[in-house]
Amino acid sequence: MSNIPETGRTPRVQIRLVVIQVLVFSLLLTLGGRLWYIQIRNGQEYTDEAKNNHVQQVVQPAVRGAILDSRGVPLADNETRLVVSASRTELMKMKDDGKAVLTRLGAVLGMKPKDVMDKVRLCDSKTPQPCWNGSPYQPIPVTDEATTQQALQIRERAEDFPGITAEPTAVRRYAAPGKTNTAQVLGYLSPVTDEEIEKAKDTDSPFLRSDQVGRSGLERTYDKALRGNAGVTRYEVDNLGRVIGQADKDLAQPGANVVTSIDARVQAVAEYELNFAMKEARKEHDRNTNENYKADAGAVVVMENKTGRIISMASQPTYDPNAWVGGISGKDYARLTGKSSNYPLLNRAIQGQAAPGSIFKVISSTAAVNAGYEFNGNYPCPSSYSVGGQVFKNFESKGYGSISLGRALEVSCDTVYYGLAHREWQKDGGTKPRKKPNDWFYKTAHQFGLGKETGIDLPNEVSGRVPDRQWKQSFWEANKDGWCKQGKKNGDYVEKIAFENCLEGNRMRAGDSVNYSIGQGDTLVTPIQMATIYAAIANGGTLFNPTIGKAIISADGKSVEQIKPTSHGKLPMNTKTRKQIDAALAGVTTRGSAAWRFGGWPQDKIPMHAKTGTAEVYGKQTTSWFVSYTNDYTIIMTIAQGGTGSGASGPAVRKIYEAMYGLDEKGAQDLKKALMPAPQTALPKIQPDGSIDAPKIQPYQPKKPKAPAEQLLAGPPARRD
Repeated sequence: MSNIPETGRTPRVQIRLVVIQVLVFSLLLTLGGRLWYIQIRNGQEYTDEAKNNHVQQVVQPAVRGAILDSRGVPLADNETRLVVSASRTELMKMKDDGKAVLTRLGAVLGMKPKDVMDKVRLCDSKTPQPCWNGSPYQPIPVTDEATTQQALQIRERAEDFPGITAEPTAVRRYAAPGKTNTAQVLGYLSPVTDEEIEKAKDTDSPFLRSDQVGRSGLERTYDKALRGNAGVTRYEVDNLGRVIGQADKDLAQPGANVVTSIDARVQAVAEYELNFAMKEARKEHDRNTNENYKADAGAVVVMENKTGRIISMASQPTYDPNAWVGGISGKDYARLTGKSSNYPLLNRAIQGQAAPGSIFKVISSTAAVNAGYEFNGNYPCPSSYSVGGQVFKNFESKGYGSISLGRALEVSCDTVYYGLAHREWQKDGGTKPRKKPNDWFYKTAHQFGLGKETGIDLPNEVSGRVPDRQWKQSFWEANKDGWCKQGKKNGDYVEKIAFENCLEGNRMRAGDSVNYSIGQGDTLVTPIQMATIYAAIANGGTLFNPTIGKAIISADGKSVEQIKPTSHGKLPMNTKTRKQIDAALAGVTTRGSAAWRFGGWPQDKIPMHAKTGTAEVYGKQTTSWFVSYTNDYTIIMTIAQGGTGSGASGPAVRKIYEAMYGLDEKGAQDLKKALMPAPQTALPKIQPDGSIDAPKIQPYQPKKPKAPAEQLLAGPPARRD
């Protein structure tokens, strides 16, 4: 027994009991408060979360709508392929980050392990293609070309391929009917990114992680309509993940079809003739550089005059948009974007900028008339024109005496425009301009729509450039420091120019104005801009916004939303001037610079108007331009480093017209062979099941070469600009 008295223990025991009671009470109070906070204060929030924890969503991607030509021929649609995908989320749970699984997968698919691993790595600023630029939580396609046997191996040996799926999937297909390409017009797709998902989550068209998004061309412009709405099935599951019921289901809504004004048959002709013209140009010798023309890039546009609709648009060099389907390979990406690629992703019809050369003269002619000069007045056309000691020569140093503006357009006389522009420059004050100069030649170019986008329904159109006084000032301010450092008064040619620019690079010199009047110098235009201008001359003066989309039709064909033509202004000329210019452009093909290319043309049945252009580019060979129109269509072609307008581009443009109107080389017409003798207004019919009764397109069969050019001359030979 203890010798400690019982009375000595009681206070300590009591104290301990009190402490224990306080602790228990505090814990109960804390627990009660926490329960109140969870159940009462945030009860609804946790209830909702609990419900969500027991609901799993299964997404069924919507079938993307087709892009159709004007008669319903698919330019881009979908086909079912066996797609092998990898779940990066599952792979990252493995000790080796899934390397063993991906190595086995490569062996089954006949791919190198590195190529498979590159496919599933995430893109960032330091990671080259191929890589995955979509959500890391989305299944990543490794290949969309798996065979049935490969898919069966993966599915039957699921334990060897955790995180890998092999499923039939609707995959984008760029059909290339009649061997057409249409790449830059159609564009391509790539996976949606997390940033895009976040940005669009509160809009009426949110993205799902499985979505593919249009990155260029029509795929981008009409992405929302084409994409449709994915289906979502929600399943109730228990805490072990077992399905105990279906909550609800939203059916997938397939994307709408976009009907375009492109005619696949005309597209095939335009693509072939552009490519052929470039090949032929490379056979010709450039006397200035003493080597053959490089003809390294080009574009062609066929437009309806009275609507601005695009019948055909092609750009060279080009590419196969199918290369992007399922993720582009590193080899293909380098081929499309490397320094030696010459940038085939660029749509040169709307993004290629170049000096226009003589096709600009319709603008200069209008400017002269608006400034008070008579269209049918007499203007000297000597072989050269001197400005401040500098001699500006006529093409081939040929003079035509005293001629009208109409004749100057026909024979493309530079010196007529030199004289008019120089006179207006002097009236405006020369290098010391008056407070409000008229600037007729610059003002008129802006009124024609140059220096800004046409509004075509394709992304990334460029604006070109009108080098007016405002541009000169801005350009000088941006570059004067560099000019002043480089410039030397008594240095070589480049240093002297830099010295001069440093001192007065913001001044509008006489040489700037005269060079500008014939579409040279710092002026830049795009083919689509000039096509819009010439189509306006043909249609009576309306500058239409070019459009490719013609209608948006629902997948079942019940809903039709037509895309109507819109305009962005009128030509700055009256009816009399327009008719005079129209007559002069007709004369270009009968007795002017394009006559040698249009011998035998049925001018009485299908009036042809044209303008040739040969633009000089510093450090490069000349750019070939040829623009023309009938009552129905305008066609423009340009070939960089291709030579003269009528020499390189003229024959190809004529062949496109011949195919459209069903003409042989002698001008006889066979309407049964005509691809598109008149603009088409009807829309293709889409059946309730989504099928389209579209005609089949045969590859273009070019005619045999025509007789030598010398046998096709009509009237006296003129300047072959």
